[in-house]
Amino acid sequence: MIASSQKHWIGDVADLLRVGEGFVLADVDTRSTPGYAKDKLHAAEDLKTGADELDEYQERLFARSRVDATDAAVLLVLQAMDSAGKGGIIRHVVGSVDPQGVVLSAFKKPTPEELEHDFLWRVEQRVPVSGLIGVFDRSHYEDVLIGRVRELAPADEIERRYGAINDFEKRLTDTGTRIVKVMLHISPEEQKSRLMQRLDRPDKHWKYNPGDVDERELWPSYMAAYQTVFERTSTDHAPWHVVPADRKWYARLAVQHLLLEALEEIDPHWPAATFDVAAEKKRLAAS
Repeated sequence: MIASSQKHWIGDVADLLRVGEGFVLADVDTRSTPGYAKDKLHAAEDLKTGADELDEYQERLFARSRVDATDAAVLLVLQAMDSAGKGGIIRHVVGSVDPQGVVLSAFKKPTPEELEHDFLWRVEQRVPVSGLIGVFDRSHYEDVLIGRVRELAPADEIERRYGAINDFEKRLTDTGTRIVKVMLHISPEEQKSRLMQRLDRPDKHWKYNPGDVDERELWPSYMAAYQTVFERTSTDHAPWHVVPADRKWYARLAVQHLLLEALEEIDPHWPAATFDVAAEKKRLAAS
């Protein structure tokens, strides 16, 4: 089924954005709009239409899990350099659905308790149960990105983690969770512009972190770390999608499209009534 919000897409968008064999991150144009044939104005209209479709799919999924036995869930994994637009995705894409059907997890610096366990311990506690859409604002991949760039763990431990991540994600998909892994790919020039805008606006100062400038100095190292992540963890059961993110409108529309595809694959239907509808109408009318 092709949703009405997808009419301006050309080709299979998931395939266009998917990380496959021979993928090179450096070759991705961060200002490009792969698969989208229209402009920002049409994108705003399509995003609104897609929001209605996403909302209905999410409600069907949630309703189904409350009435019938189902293992289906969706997990959106968002990774990016700072200011690439994760917050905008959460607000404008995920925020268009009923919040009771969404579980948002933002993984920050591990707590002392979390450091006493394996790196996946805290993540496994936040995976969505059936009927829900889970969102990881940053994720278990921080442990092979920052962990590698900042040398927070030995090289052999980082190496072990790639395999542990693949096993973890395979367990999730085997039990019915669709994993949508997205790297929002922003250029250093666009990031600089967005960070400067935060400094220019007092209402955005709270979003600025002086440490972001320090991280910019490590940009090549982070890009190399992402390249390795894609090579080691973009699998058939949980492929990576790299979304050019210099144009916020495109990134939001593309992630919405990927979520819609995941939900279309699940194809949740409204659950049938577990009672006699006609009889209940008579009882209600007589009450």
